[in-house]
Amino acid sequence: MLLGLMAVGAFALQGPLTQLINATQGPADFTEEEAADGEPIVVMINDGDSGADIATTLLDEGVVKSFDAFYDALLAMTPEPIFQPGAYQLATRLSGTAALSAILDDANKLELTIVVPEGTAAVDVLQIISEGTEIPLTDLQAAAADLTPYGLPAEATTLEGFLFPATYTFAPGITAVDAITTLVKRQFQALDSVGVAVEDRWSTIVLASLIQREAGLRDDYYKVSRVFLNRLEPSLWDSGLLQSDATVAYGTGNTHLVTTTDAERADAGNLYNTYVHPGMVVGPISNPGDLAIDAALHPADGTWLFFVTTNLDTGETVFSDTVAEHDAAVIVWQDWMRENRPVE
Repeated sequence: MLLGLMAVGAFALQGPLTQLINATQGPADFTEEEAADGEPIVVMINDGDSGADIATTLLDEGVVKSFDAFYDALLAMTPEPIFQPGAYQLATRLSGTAALSAILDDANKLELTIVVPEGTAAVDVLQIISEGTEIPLTDLQAAAADLTPYGLPAEATTLEGFLFPATYTFAPGITAVDAITTLVKRQFQALDSVGVAVEDRWSTIVLASLIQREAGLRDDYYKVSRVFLNRLEPSLWDSGLLQSDATVAYGTGNTHLVTTTDAERADAGNLYNTYVHPGMVVGPISNPGDLAIDAALHPADGTWLFFVTTNLDTGETVFSDTVAEHDAAVIVWQDWMRENRPVE
């Protein structure tokens, strides 16, 4: 009994003790020994990024071990530093202080280098190009309005879907048309390398762009691909409606969202509204990378018709065949939201 009480007491004290240790030892940080195993990486700081935004980016890219490792070093600096947008040559596994020093070192800022993340919409890609080069945004917008130089499929009415997400370094004096052409050719290269015929570029990119915006974990890309293809199969889904919030949001101009309102989902005037218009979405809704393209070409085997991410932190997603199964998964997601994302 005494041993049992001791165990219960130790368990009860585990949380407070952990908090005390964290408070006295500081945030998790990479050591010099760990830094020795770091690898070069290019990180993009966008115009308007706050210190918290940069800390999050560095954590996601594996540059720092924790958000606080960088953010605490930032708060300790006087005066508060001013960050310049652009691409920076850093390394993974840096201490928070080392990462901050590296970003503030002008020698690490890569001139005329941009980083385009997967799933970025074309309007935002043009902004990224402008921020990382000497090309005015107005020049890029004008160059994007005329698709003639780029050899896009006949169905394309914009550049959307054909600006491959990657890291690019441009020569000084490059024109807006040449910069855009570089990204388009890189997307064609990605399609050619996996055997996509020229006549299939459009359909592949449209599906891949949808997968890119809707999928989370790597393996889920192939399941998401299958869900949307199943919804185009009349024997499995007679309405033919993809019912993708990401497509609806894109049609409203909210390129950073995958959530919508009841009114938006009912708006037939939105040509990208797949709750109203059956069949595949009318055009790409993002610029997909290699994984999404591969998933479009090689969907997983399954009869799923629904999916919902039940844990936004881990990306855990439940795929279901029936409405009843999906409704049960939605309840799990709603419970998670109430516990982890309470509405203030």
